Amino acid sequence: MELERAQKIADEVIKRLSPYCQKIEVAGSVRRRKPFPRDIDIVLIPSDPWNLEGEVLGLSRPVQPKLSGDKLKRFNYNGVQVDLYFASEDTWATLLLIRTGSKENNIRLCSRAKKRGWHLAASGDGLFNEKGERIAGDTEESIYVALGLPYQRPEKRR
Repeated sequence: MELERAQKIADEVIKRLSPYCQKIEVAGSVRRRKPFPRDIDIVLIPSDPWNLEGEVLGLSRPVQPKLSGDKLKRFNYNGVQVDLYFASEDTWATLLLIRTGSKENNIRLCSRAKKRGWHLAASGDGLFNEKGERIAGDTEESIYVALGLPYQRPEKRR
């Protein structure tokens, strides 16, 4: 699908879910502004999980949603796959970074961490040093800085 359609669908989903979220933001190829996203990735921190679940079920009717657990909910909305990634305040920035991608950018960041004996957790938990101490992850920028890299805006992460 074209970026304009993907952005419109993402905006519709976010508008419907945002009353039940502390934070919610589009991620993935839509956030990177790719011309032809395949699906829509959204990272959120729920503030009202019960009503959020009800709204997700309402968005995906009449197709039964594929609910994939506590950290990911996947469903079809207007013929487009939407993946919701559930974060906490502690995991928000790292999960947004990882779920924005690109795959190549994530590999580059993880490889750079590994060369230092560190670990960038795909779960969103943050960047950890060789002692297992969290050294970055409060912001996307903090991870780039800790890895000795200049911050890269989402649309540049190709």
